[in-house]
Amino acid sequence: MASIESLLTTADLPDSPTPRLDAELLLAAALGKPRSYLRTWPERELDAVQQAAFSESLARRRAGEPIAYILGLQGFWSLELEVAPHTLIPRPDTELLVETALALLPATAASVLDLGTGTGAIALALASERPAWQVSGVDRVADAVALAERNRARLGLGNARFCASHWFSAVADQRFQLIVSNPPYIAAGDRHLAEGDVRFEPSSALVAGEDGLDDIRLIIEQAPTYLAPHGWLALEHGFDQAEAVRALLQARGFSAVESRRDLGGHERISLGCFNHE
Repeated sequence: MASIESLLTTADLPDSPTPRLDAELLLAAALGKPRSYLRTWPERELDAVQQAAFSESLARRRAGEPIAYILGLQGFWSLELEVAPHTLIPRPDTELLVETALALLPATAASVLDLGTGTGAIALALASERPAWQVSGVDRVADAVALAERNRARLGLGNARFCASHWFSAVADQRFQLIVSNPPYIAAGDRHLAEGDVRFEPSSALVAGEDGLDDIRLIIEQAPTYLAPHGWLALEHGFDQAEAVRALLQARGFSAVESRRDLGGHERISLGCFNHE
């Protein structure tokens, strides 16, 4: 049997940008231990079952499968979320949308809608930070709704709820002080669709027409019907789409339209307020 240190030293992940981290995460999962265990007990030898599990995980990672899908878990905000191949993997970039949303409304009672919720990451992050908010997450994929509900139940967040809906179809009689979304925004012919983790993620959650703006157009057009007076809409979009999204918001009658930059300096969030005047 091989030791922890020897397995980490010989793990071969040539195409990964973080080979040592990947190997540590996969080995810790095979052992059912935290990563700190690997450094505390480097001489520990794996049994045959553990070594087989680690070898299988390494093979999947060598084939390009994202670590999050192999482990079935991904950290987002302060939460650990179950993930699966029928949803996007929550990414640190999307935490900017959470930060933006939290700053738009006070911590008092409010109704909030997360469109295309996937794992429930955005909705659950908001619910965890604002106990007085009632946060609804919707997704047209039934498996995603079930996954988001499992995450909600495991985290014990009673102020969040999830239901199946194609954008606004299931919330016809409701009004929200805030609507947020990380919708599909990649153009159909974008070369990045054939690279990295997105090769394994559902294209329906990534691609939105020839210019990547089809779903954003629909959301901006329909959102005012579901916003309370002076309600906010905040959207994540591509790094080069901010100007187009601002123009769409302004043309639909939103005010206070602006974009927010991520840590890389790219405008990745655009938002506006609808006054119903």
